[in-house]
Amino acid sequence: MSAPAARPELPGLPVTFRPTRTRVVLLAGGTALLAVLTVIALLLPAVGAGGRASFIFTGLLLFLVLALLSRPRVEADASGVTVVNLTTKRRLEWAEVLRVNLRPGDPWVYLDLADGTSLPAMGIQPGIAKTQAISDARALRALAETYGTGPRDA
Repeated sequence: MSAPAARPELPGLPVTFRPTRTRVVLLAGGTALLAVLTVIALLLPAVGAGGRASFIFTGLLLFLVLALLSRPRVEADASGVTVVNLTTKRRLEWAEVLRVNLRPGDPWVYLDLADGTSLPAMGIQPGIAKTQAISDARALRALAETYGTGPRDA
């Protein structure tokens, strides 16, 4: 008979899960693009004011797109979880979260909900930091089992 799997230690609440490395890369890249395009706009002598403004505007637009891509996070507290994706934010009570899934090949965690739907939680994604994403998914699963409907057999 094998020993039961060790349950991950619950993180202190409130806790925020986010892809930190990805966020740093996106924001640093956006800042660098904005800086380079601004310097180019200011250093090109043959470009008029409109051309300079369009260079800076393009740099700002690229920065804002990369900042939007760095937005996803999952915030958990004793009463529930808030999932912030690229353009949406959804608050869930723990009882609404039936299962936390991160299968091999998944781009991020999926939450199976009591209403029969599945919600992507882009704040936990194994892209650059796979080990951290797996750890975060296990911690969120432990929170859902502790505060929600309890452990589920699959």
